[in-house]
Amino acid sequence: MRDTLYIPLRPWPTLAAVAMLALLPVVAIAVGQPFYVVFATRVLIYALIASSLNLLIGYVGLVSFGHAAFVGAGAYTVAVLMSAGIVSAWLLWPAAIVVAALLALLIGAISLRTRGVYFIMITLAFAQMVYYLVVSLRVLGSDDGLTLDTRPSLGFLALDRDTNFYSVMLAILLAALLAMRALLNAPLGRALQGIRDNETRMEAIGFPTYRLKLLAFVIAGAAAGLGGGLLASLNGLVGPNLLHWPESGVLMIMVILGGAGRLLGGILGAAALLIVQEAIAGQTIHWPLAIGVVLLAVVLFAPQGLSGLMRRGDAAP
Repeated sequence: MRDTLYIPLRPWPTLAAVAMLALLPVVAIAVGQPFYVVFATRVLIYALIASSLNLLIGYVGLVSFGHAAFVGAGAYTVAVLMSAGIVSAWLLWPAAIVVAALLALLIGAISLRTRGVYFIMITLAFAQMVYYLVVSLRVLGSDDGLTLDTRPSLGFLALDRDTNFYSVMLAILLAALLAMRALLNAPLGRALQGIRDNETRMEAIGFPTYRLKLLAFVIAGAAAGLGGGLLASLNGLVGPNLLHWPESGVLMIMVILGGAGRLLGGILGAAALLIVQEAIAGQTIHWPLAIGVVLLAVVLFAPQGLSGLMRRGDAAP
């Protein structure tokens, strides 16, 4: 059985990477490119969302094609509450987590009774149901979505400043990464990876596989909801495109690029995809073709993703 019994983090490379990320806003402003602070913040948010999907695909073996539903649920939760006059991030972001977790519980309770391609299709069907529900509700802005007049408030830190928002997002991503590492190294994480490798055997030795998968599905949905809430807070605009199936496809591409079942897979995949997209989109309208070529190259020459090209040390073999 392929099982990640321990997922270490090499201290010095990790600290160096964190230091470089922390200094990025300073460098961007020093060279007169403050736009890249917002872009880097967006990369960090998608790294969080892709990592939540990586938990399902890489560590539980659940290929969900409806993950965007939880992203959209978190984003719309923040937008609706801010429209009602609530501006505290201490209330908005936890609310996004709770709403997305409840939606994941509902969808997962039904979807996890299926397996394989049927699971993929039913998660897609649920996500599309949520998408068309949002589009049909005028109170949610229908096709136009909702616009936020300001960013949430942390009280002690002004999130209207892009550098401050970036710092908060970096702290959240690091906390999420450490939490994911702790989860995967805990007995629950080992059980989930056992289900990924041989669910029938895990059932035979007495593990409640359905409940464990549902728990993982809810955790991943909650993390994606937090990412959606952060995305709404950053952009100041929430639209139904966040819930549409192409968004789920983009998240899956990020996981594949970075490496499914690798601790840093979601982070590397999100960074690679968004950077390549940003670099090419300004040059040609056919940038999706370039993304396809990159994805094809990774699948053929680096089947374990970009993180598989790194030295073994932060992920399962």
